[in-house]
Formats: sequence, C-alpha cells, structure tokens
Amino acid sequence: MSTPQPLAHAPQFDDPTQQRTAAVLGMWAFLVTEVLFFGVLFAGYAVCRWRFPDAFAAGSRHTDLPMGAIETGVLLASSCAAALALRDVQLGGRRAATRLLVLTAALGATFLVMHGFEYTDEYREGLVPGLRYTQDGPLAGKMEFFFYLYFAITGLHSVHVLVGVVLMLVMALRNARGRFRATYFTPVELAALYWHLVDIVWIFVFPLVYLVGRAG
Repeated sequence: MSTPQPLAHAPQFDDPTQQRTAAVLGMWAFLVTEVLFFGVLFAGYAVCRWRFPDAFAAGSRHTDLPMGAIETGVLLASSCAAALALRDVQLGGRRAATRLLVLTAALGATFLVMHGFEYTDEYREGLVPGLRYTQDGPLAGKMEFFFYLYFAITGLHSVHVLVGVVLMLVMALRNARGRFRATYFTPVELAALYWHLVDIVWIFVFPLVYLVGRAG
C-alpha cells in the first residue's frame, strides 16, 4: 500500500510557492501577536522592577539559578534539534528528521519536568502567592509582586512549551508516515518557527527572573 502524498497545493492558491508564502506569513503574524502578549508581561515586570528594585532583587535570589541555567541549555539544544530536523526534511531525509523532532519534544518535556520541580520547591518554601506565601520581613509584601509575575510569565511560557511538545510529536509522526518531502515541508517549518519563539522568550525570561538580584 503506497504512502498517501499531500496535494501539491490547496485549490485556493495558484501554486505551492504561493501557499507556502501565505502559510509562513500567517505564522509570522501569529508570532507577532505572541511577542506582544509576552511583551505586556515583560513591560509590567519592568515597571514593578523599577518601583521595587530591592524587593525584586530579593525575590530573584529565591529562584534556583543552576536549575534555570540547565533549563536554558535544554531549550537551546531543543531549538538546534528542531533546526536540524527541518534541514533534513528539506534535503529529502526522513529517519533522521523524525528522530530529531522526537528529540526536540523530549527536550521540551524535560524542561517542563525540571520546571515542575522548581515549582514544587517554591511551594515548599512558601513562595506561591495566593496559595502558600509565608515570607515575612520588610520586603515580603513587595516581593510578592515579583512572584506573581514570575509564575504568570513562566507558567504561560510552560503552556507554550507544552503546546510545542505536542506539535513536534505530531510533526514527527507525520514525517515518519512520509507526509513531508524536499518539495513539501511547510508544516515542519512552521512548527520550527513556533519552537524558536518559545526559546527566544525564555532567553529574555532567564536573565530577568534568575539574574536580576545576583548582578554585581
């Protein structure tokens, strides 16, 4: 039984090039909205950091810097794997690309597990506003703003990582079934773009959250 091949292009497009251009443009438009979404959170963080510098520095020192650094390395490695997978598909490969897509998803899942351990430790330390916040002292009240933003930003980022993990697994399954080839790889390209956005957001999160209270 032969493997089903995707259509050259959808009927509403003149040719495959036009379809790919429209798909990539649509993905970039979506990514811009995601950047604006996280940008609002980063702007709120910047304002609060400016108003309560000592409290935010104290809050940052409660985060797990080694864990955050390892998570950063894991995401960077996953982004590299996604890029290599796309390149392999563009060159007509299948087996290596499938393995690289699975590796990307596995690294994303590893990031989520590690971040889950962080959240567990922070709960035990009483650093979760609205659920278990037991800090005291002159900076405790203002430091709570730091952790509100910390959980909002990292939590939403983790949701995006989870979506990316599922997306990469779907791409791996479709690629293993021969749905992509050197002349048709747009879905993999779009998935890789999304995954790179997830990594880029974390590149901003890491210094803002983990390093702000440790500089100097």
